[in-house]
Amino acid sequence: MQWNLRMKAAERGIWKSTEMRRLLAEAGVEISAGKMSQLWTGTPNIVRLDELDVICAILDCEPSDLLIREPNKVAERRPDRQQAASASSASPVVAPRFGNRRSEPPL
Repeated sequence: MQWNLRMKAAERGIWKSTEMRRLLAEAGVEISAGKMSQLWTGTPNIVRLDELDVICAILDCEPSDLLIREPNKVAERRPDRQQAASASSASPVVAPRFGNRRSEPPL
């Protein structure tokens, strides 16, 4: 996923993270300076849904405007089908065991 916060903020005339942080605080969401820096400068690992909702309200956008799918990156992570087929054929066959195969308890 690509995080598109700065572009959407710029479309609304918000050029600094401090201004965005102030707008979030006015809307009732307090974000630390460190987390705001992460949201502003890169792709965050975690975005709380309540924060995302307020960000979308401030920027008058949808979550899909902020989170842009990158299907090529997903395809690159997928193992090659030939490799997956050869790996599955090389694995041992598992056969069920019937009857009582428990060991006896120690004396």
